[in-house]
Amino acid sequence: MTYAKVKITAQIRLETGLHIGTSNAFAAIGATDSPVIKDPITNLPIIPGSSIKGKMRTLLARVYNDKLAKSPKEDGEVLSRLFGNHDSKDYKIGRLIFRDAFLLNKDDLDAKGAKSYTEVKFENTIDRITAVANPRQIERAIRESRFGFELIYEINDKSAGEVNEDIQAIVDGLKLLELDYLGGSGSRGYGKVVFEDLQAQTVFGQYDEGQLNELLKTEV
Repeated sequence: MTYAKVKITAQIRLETGLHIGTSNAFAAIGATDSPVIKDPITNLPIIPGSSIKGKMRTLLARVYNDKLAKSPKEDGEVLSRLFGNHDSKDYKIGRLIFRDAFLLNKDDLDAKGAKSYTEVKFENTIDRITAVANPRQIERAIRESRFGFELIYEINDKSAGEVNEDIQAIVDGLKLLELDYLGGSGSRGYGKVVFEDLQAQTVFGQYDEGQLNELLKTEV
């Protein structure tokens, strides 16, 4: 019987400011219009695992699906088995678990002279009819921040023959994220990220992690 859990890790380095927002329904007067989500213990910015998973799945759907899927329930076999499918006729539990990514290099940013681990970017939209300006303040995690990426991949008897294809899909997803953007406002320069030091480690059961690490080195 084959059953193993593989932990895939990397560092997410921000090449431009990153905005993944939280609710500002109770913001005080004069506060930032769109704050980033932060760890409530450290008050440092984080990247939710759900944001990475959702963007990666959306990008992979353009490559791996045979036709345009209106919802994740219509995804093809590869995406359904990796990310899960809640369709009642073809229910699948995904093989991937995405962890929240926490800031790793606070001390390094301090040494570089960072005054804060987020910045406020002032933006403006103008109504084309009335010419009235609508200024707003967008908070971003600063460039050169590094976050700890962690992904758990499950291998069992059924999936053992599909590992190479699954890992290739993961590599493709990370590469597509690098070529696209993470978070909001990517068309305005936000959210350019790079995945560095990608590694696989078998953390439960028995599986040749050396083979997996060779596959992970192919692209990202």
